[in-house]
Amino acid sequence: MDTIMREIHFTLNGEPVEARVATHENLVDLMRRFDLVGARESCGQGLCGCCTVLVDGVAVSGCLSLAILADGKSLATIEGLERNGELSHVQQAFIDEGAFQCGFCTPGFILMTHQLLAANADPSDEEIRDHLSGNLCRCAAYPEIVSAVRVAASRMRDRKAA
Repeated sequence: MDTIMREIHFTLNGEPVEARVATHENLVDLMRRFDLVGARESCGQGLCGCCTVLVDGVAVSGCLSLAILADGKSLATIEGLERNGELSHVQQAFIDEGAFQCGFCTPGFILMTHQLLAANADPSDEEIRDHLSGNLCRCAAYPEIVSAVRVAASRMRDRKAA
């Protein structure tokens, strides 16, 4: 049986792109075709957060989300957060606070943090933990991750106040 292919058009990290996708292809596989490797398929069940991609600003599990549903949407990956060679406040805070060890889960945590801080500029530790509860870190860098989110939130608030 032949695979059904569809042409889709979407914005990827701020750039308009198009792709021919199989109707069963997921977002992680689609990202690989654009040489974007930050979203990683780990559990294949949407339980770990390693495959996180932002679709119109909303975090989705790239291993479970069909690529065809990206048509007409705006997608953001970890690779699209830096601007002009500068890391985002969240990325820099994760580095400054040592909020990773192996780095495998880090892109998902950072994208989820971007989503959180877009909705809540000053989250409590409980809100941070709740929002990031769908992401798993095998290295157990959780205290450093919460600290990094607090630092990023503070830096973002300071920038807006300036």
